[in-house]
Amino acid sequence: MISSPADRPERPGRSLVTSNHEVIQNWARARGAQPATIAGTEREGRPGVLTFEIPGYRESSRVQVISWDDWFRTFDTRRLNLIYQEELRDGRQSNFFRTESPDREDA
Repeated sequence: MISSPADRPERPGRSLVTSNHEVIQNWARARGAQPATIAGTEREGRPGVLTFEIPGYRESSRVQVISWDDWFRTFDTRRLNLIYQEELRDGRQSNFFRTESPDREDA
């Protein structure tokens, strides 16, 4: 678990896990990404599926940019982790990410 921006992966291409807001924001900013949700997944006025709007990566008209406050409020309320990569094995920047719930029984 990456718990601060000072933590580093053991090797390039390694998938990492964090719930640290600063780590998540740093990862997103390094990619020009903005916090977002998928349109149509909202519930009771709250963001649904959390994602990022990353220029040139998985672009979709269903992705709606939201504030960091809304993104993190939803992230924390759902007790999510972000699984992500800093780099591919060859050292190039990776855009891989997904959210996961450690509370899911099938996880």
